[in-house]
Amino acid sequence: MRALAVLVRYDAALLLRSHRALAPLVLYAALLGIGVQSGQPVLDSLGFAAAALLPVAAWLTRTCLTVEPPAARDCVVAAAGPARTHLASLVTALLASLAPGTVAVCLVALISDPHGADHRTEVPRGPAAAAGLLAMVACALLGLVIGALAGRPLLRGRAASLAATVAGAVLFLVAGASPANAAVGSLVGGSQDGTTRWPLLPCAAALLVAAAAVALACRLARRR
Repeated sequence: MRALAVLVRYDAALLLRSHRALAPLVLYAALLGIGVQSGQPVLDSLGFAAAALLPVAAWLTRTCLTVEPPAARDCVVAAAGPARTHLASLVTALLASLAPGTVAVCLVALISDPHGADHRTEVPRGPAAAAGLLAMVACALLGLVIGALAGRPLLRGRAASLAATVAGAVLFLVAGASPANAAVGSLVGGSQDGTTRWPLLPCAAALLVAAAAVALACRLARRR
């Protein structure tokens, strides 16, 4: 665990110094600026904030997997092993996604109208924010899945990786069986009847899918 923590700090420092995280974060801020306005129903706004994080998390994951120069990557792999090195990059990507997502959920909960879609049924901010955090975590985890499966070592070509990332983000957001769709839908549906629904099952499903994707990616990294 100590070695993994050191690798995560190393990857986080690389990400910050490269400024390559700036573009996906600006995209997230722009999406929130367009889709979230003060006075909108809190659950609807939280659902949008969670959904908007999914493609951003996928982009951040791809960035974390490619931010290191190849020669430096080879040195780290030789010292720590390919699987652990790859896992550290994915953990860094997840943390980089959860940080702005958490900030966004808190800000959205503060500026939004604590009522349902009818603007009459009261929806407490605290439970709504907690449900929004769960939905945000589910979307961040599925963004990690997309980035892990659309990046190296599975896909090395830049065009193929980008196409797979975009297609995966769209699929996870619109597919009825997707945990991200279910998590966001629980917030939007709760806004319609003025109740806070906790997306526990979608979040758990997203965690299982993410664990499987990370295990596969790390195993392939070890072989290649």
